[in-house]
Amino acid sequence: MAVAGVVHIPWYATGFRGDELAEGLAEISALSVRYGSRSYVVYRARDDRYKFLQVLEFETKLDWERYWEGPELIEFRVNCSGWFQVPVVYGWQDVVVRGRGPGSGEDERGETRSSAVSEGESA
Repeated sequence: MAVAGVVHIPWYATGFRGDELAEGLAEISALSVRYGSRSYVVYRARDDRYKFLQVLEFETKLDWERYWEGPELIEFRVNCSGWFQVPVVYGWQDVVVRGRGPGSGEDERGETRSSAVSEGESA
């Protein structure tokens, strides 16, 4: 059985490119679902607005490699190379345990709950 993995990719923006890198990382992270990503998130440090951490979860490392070496990511790294410092070195992590606290937005079956009131329900 394949063990899901999470990739941590630290990015550091070059001078005055933090906002552009944030937008670019948002776009390329969303593309990861085309390659089998279970989830993605991009963090921006509060104490250093040029520092980012992109986190992607994949079922297999092969799915990750297809994403990282895919045409969209190659194009991003080439066209936006002035936005971040190199080298960009990622780390593959195996998922050992996962948990969520109450009110995390998912019910016990892992389905996302909506706070919106459905038709026929009262507030």
